[in-house]
Amino acid sequence: MDIQEIRDALHGMYGGVNKPITDGHYDASLAVKCINGTFVGRKTENITVFRGIPYVGKQPVGNLRWKAPVDATPDDGVFEAYYNAKSAYGNGQLETGSLYYMDEDCLYLNIWKSDDAPGRKKPVMVWIHGGAFEAGGTIDPVFDGFNLVKENPDVIVVTIAYRLGVMGFLHLSHLPDGKDYPDAQNLGLLDQLKALKWVHENIAGFGGDPDNVTLFGESAGAASCTLQPLLPGSHQYFKRLIAESGSVNQTRSPEEGIACTNKLMDVLGCKTVADLLKVDGDKLLEASAVLFVHQIPERDGKILPTDTFAAYANGAAKDLEILVGCNKDEMDFFVSSFGKEGWDNFIVARKQEKFAQLPADEKALVESFMKDVKGDYYQPDSCLYSQSWFNAPIIRLSEEQTKGGGKCYTYYFTPESPDPIMKCGHAIELSVVFNHPEFTADTGRAFDETFCKTMRKMWVQFAKTGNPSLGAEIAPDGKIKEWPLYDLKDKRVMVLDEFNIHPAKESEVKIVDWERTYFLTKYYML
Repeated sequence: MDIQEIRDALHGMYGGVNKPITDGHYDASLAVKCINGTFVGRKTENITVFRGIPYVGKQPVGNLRWKAPVDATPDDGVFEAYYNAKSAYGNGQLETGSLYYMDEDCLYLNIWKSDDAPGRKKPVMVWIHGGAFEAGGTIDPVFDGFNLVKENPDVIVVTIAYRLGVMGFLHLSHLPDGKDYPDAQNLGLLDQLKALKWVHENIAGFGGDPDNVTLFGESAGAASCTLQPLLPGSHQYFKRLIAESGSVNQTRSPEEGIACTNKLMDVLGCKTVADLLKVDGDKLLEASAVLFVHQIPERDGKILPTDTFAAYANGAAKDLEILVGCNKDEMDFFVSSFGKEGWDNFIVARKQEKFAQLPADEKALVESFMKDVKGDYYQPDSCLYSQSWFNAPIIRLSEEQTKGGGKCYTYYFTPESPDPIMKCGHAIELSVVFNHPEFTADTGRAFDETFCKTMRKMWVQFAKTGNPSLGAEIAPDGKIKEWPLYDLKDKRVMVLDEFNIHPAKESEVKIVDWERTYFLTKYYML
């Protein structure tokens, strides 16, 4: 099946255009009145899903491209909420971005709720998708919340879209007319915050508790979850977060942002933002993909602090409970996805650009670490980047949150795919979290069912209470699962082993090399 066939299949599953309902003919039991309209969902079994609800008053198109999102405006109309909206523009060279129809008209969300457990306000879990801040979307079938809510009817699941790549994270303020675009470098994060505001103001109508919202996400979505507490005014919209394989290191400096923009301007022959506004979205994305100017959130000192780790250490999230963790073989996913030739090209370019700039003593530490790594030829580099991009930043976030007086629960996910390259790579846990075993089964085996149910129950229990521990009465295997807080002395984590979920000291599982790789977190995305 080629890319176009996949797109058409997904469009057939989820696509269509939500229309106003003007004749008064709709099922009122499936309708929820919100600030910006009454939205009518569709029901399957006992789950009602609402797709493609706009969370802004105006979409970021035309002259609103690179402008901050606009609050939803009052509307007395009635609208279908049957279909996913188109996905945000993403890098078409990345597989997860190329599967979906894309548009600048993209700021929408989806909601799943169960008829079960009525009569009380339900905790809300808001999913932020990953994709390197350049790809992905809520239409991805693995993020369909039906199975998760079916198994856990006492929570409501929301998935949100946000601007990606050059539409969501393009530094413009240095250009001659850039003063009118002061937020362009972090628009994707502001979109997420606006979605959270909409949820806060409207989720009660769906049976949700606006005062008990948990963010959860993976990769760039996890980074987003950890960055949201650092945005001014964000804490009123959520109480806790779950970050799977992503942290506040997934950011760049203003200087790096300016350099990326200048490369793009040169290729397009543009001098001003006015010039850029005349460029078609497809052409913008094509130029960005060719250059591979990686657009990610910026530590601009306004929307985000200049030192995101220090902000946690100084208590920026001490009023929030956080749950963070990483997978055993994170970067092996990229080896598998890129193919060995693609991986080799990536490594050569990345190390020339980044690691070549390290001081001699730090290079020696890195080389010593890599020398001790066993396995195929790609394994030393893969392990190094697992450490620098994922493992070390996750542990450092746990450290800083704890230093800042906040609560942090940390995990280490270890089940392996039968793929000899993938092993326990990046994103492998997504099918577990969303209860889509069919995606894991495609690799040749499904994970143990009791393990999967237990992990989901921990996520839900954390969303409900702020503590992922399970009593015997709710644990799928009937056994107590006591998850300790991360602490600065023993650095305790929960090992999510497929057949032996258990707490351990970090030194027993060696998530990070404290002497030879931990220091790399100071370079953020090295």
